[in-house]
Parts: sequence; C-alpha cells; structure tokens
Amino acid sequence: MSVRTRLKDLTAADEEVLRLVGAHLGSLASRDLKARCGDGLGHSARRWAERKRELTAGSSSRWAGAITKASHDQWALARRSQTSHITTLDAAITTINGRLALPVGQKGAQGVPGGYRSAAEWFGKSRRLTVLRQRREQVVADRAEGRVRIVRGGKSLARGRHQLEAAGVSEQEWRGRWEAARWFLSADGETGKRYGNETLRITPDGQVSIKLPTPLAGLATAPHGRYVLAARICFPHRGEEWADRVEADRAVAYRIHLDPERGRWYVDASWQRTPARAIPLEAALACGVVGVDTNADHLAAWHLNVHGDPIGRPRRFPYDLTGTASHRDAQLRHALTRLLHWTRHLTDAKTREKHGRRHLRQVVHGIPTGRLKAAWSRWPPNTQSPWWRSTRPTPAGGEPSTGSNPPAQHHTRPAATRPQAS
Repeated sequence: MSVRTRLKDLTAADEEVLRLVGAHLGSLASRDLKARCGDGLGHSARRWAERKRELTAGSSSRWAGAITKASHDQWALARRSQTSHITTLDAAITTINGRLALPVGQKGAQGVPGGYRSAAEWFGKSRRLTVLRQRREQVVADRAEGRVRIVRGGKSLARGRHQLEAAGVSEQEWRGRWEAARWFLSADGETGKRYGNETLRITPDGQVSIKLPTPLAGLATAPHGRYVLAARICFPHRGEEWADRVEADRAVAYRIHLDPERGRWYVDASWQRTPARAIPLEAALACGVVGVDTNADHLAAWHLNVHGDPIGRPRRFPYDLTGTASHRDAQLRHALTRLLHWTRHLTDAKTREKHGRRHLRQVVHGIPTGRLKAAWSRWPPNTQSPWWRSTRPTPAGGEPSTGSNPPAQHHTRPAATRPQAS
C-alpha cells in the first residue's frame, strides 16, 4: 500500500536542507551502486557489510543501510529485466524463423502466422533476425558475467540531454530535473521503532523530521541530529490506516521527492498489509451471490440466489475512463465503493450476441478488467468481501444476460463460477 501527499508551507531553509541532504545522499547512492555493479556475481554478505561501513562515515548507520539495500534491489531488478529481455528476444527470433521458413504469401491458419507478404518484407525480416540474434548474444554474455547497465535518474532523461531543442527544454531546466531524479531521500521502516521509522519520522499529528547525515549535523534543529520541517502533512487517502500503524510503531517506509516542473515537494508512505482471511465457499454462498459484469463504461450487477437464479432487478454502476490518470482512478474507486455498499460478492461474464465478433474485440480491449481486479486486491479487509471471480467481460451497454428464457429453478450453483480467495 502506498499513499502520497504534498509537503506544503515549506520555508526556504526547509527546502535548502532537503536539497542538501538529497544531493549528499544521492552522491553516496551513486557511488555505492557503482560498487555493487562492479562486484557482479561475486557479491557476498561480507562485501555488503564493507560497503555499509564505508557509507556510515559519510551519513549514518541507518542511511547507509537504506542506501545499500536500494543499490542491491536496483541491481536485482536489472538482472530480472535481463531475463525478461532474453525471453522476449527468444520469442521474436522463434516467430521470425518460423515465418521465414514458409513460402512468401502463404496465409496463416488456426492462429499460426503465415509467410511474409512480399519478398521485400521477407528480406527486411531476415536482416531483423540477424540484429536480434546479435543483441541476444550480447545480453546473454552480460548476464553470464553479472554485468548490468543502470542509469540513476533514468535512461530516457539522460538521453534527453542531447535533444534539448527538440524537447523544448533549456539546459538549466534539464539540469534541475536530472539532479532531482538522482537525489536520495527514502528510508525503509522498522517495526518497534518510534512511529515505525527512525530515519524519516512522521508523527500522527503530521510533524516531519529527518535524521541528518553526519556532515550536515550542524543544520539540526532538534536533539539527536534531527531536522524538523515547518510543514505539517496529512494523508487524505488511507490516512486512518496510516495513523493506526504509526501509533502502533509498525514499519512505514517514506520517500521525499521534488517535482521540478511544478516546484512542489511530496512525501510517499508505503507499508505491507496483512492478507485478508479467505472465506470458505459454503459461507460465501450462504446468502446467495452477486454476478458482476466488467464493462467498458459501467459495472452491471445482479443478485443471484444459492442456485444461481437472479433475484430482483439488475443494478448499474457507471464510470468514465476519459481524462487524466487520477480522474480514471477516482472513477474506478467510486464505482467499486458504490458496488460494495450494495453487495459483497463479485463475478463477471461476457456475451457477443449484441455486438458481433469484430466490434466485440474492440470494445473488450478497452475494458479495465485488470485495473478493477488490482483495485479490488488493494481494498481494505474490513469490507468483508469474501471472494472475486473474473471470467470475461461484457461490451459497453450490455446487461447481465440469462438467455431468452427464464432460468431454470433446479440449478444447484451459479453457472461458470469458481471461487477464488481475494
């Protein structure tokens, strides 16, 4: 679970301290990441301890632990990306090889692609195959040697330095974004410590304090080398859940970062939630279930009894997925909230009779089934939702369909439902 809020009412001194701390720790993080990548596959727990001792002199023991862990996580992520890249290259090489072996112009059948449409396309793909094979050899060699390629601040931002005029960005603006992206102001929490984090601490009433690195300890405004920001924060989303964790001294990780384009500071809080308890199928079916269709612009729900027969009238929960990402997320949350106020059980189905095969594929492509399931998985356990089942969605404007005739009364369970713990 991750939530974000803005750091408002910061003084000039607060912003200067944040910049100094972020730049200093960012330089240490860059140096440590270089050392971690240099170790490659020969890294060990002893080497990790050595790196942490080297960083402690220029920061603190907790900051050194956060930096070394972030470097290790970044190296591991790069290794996983290499594996995924090799898998993608293998799939592309296999597909091109298969199509090159077929006669030019041969059509595909039963989901298997045919030959290429022309000799020119066949020649271009043969050249493409050579490039992919060379690229795969390089990636495989890098992985075997434990070599990864990581850019702190982002590869796209680094490449943008050579295209400032095309991007409409001045060198000073790019420099500000680059430096802000390379700052390091994040710390993992620790259960049992005061308010769940000793390095970046936020009290239940919103006071933010930072444990300063040793070279910057002279800027402290509180005991034990801490600097207290003038801003007070609150988390509008999941604020009560965050406050409960902080008051119980449970681990909460924080990250402070700057948006250079807007000139605004933000703080992110994240923590792991206890998985919801799975409810047995018998308990879920005790009072019937509710069937839900995930459509392009609405959720269509219908109450079903224990035999799978509809009860009452269907319900419709519309949402609008146009506009910004925050607007779309809010629409999904609002639709799920209204649905939860009416029911606790979900399932979905699909029909193509109304739209036809071609139009159905276009409509289904825009249905946010994955986002709805992801949002459902993040829902708090106190909603008492026992399970979620996803099959295939219904096109926009469709209603839950039970066929041309009323459902038979002798059904023993809802059709095409297989419970799955949420």
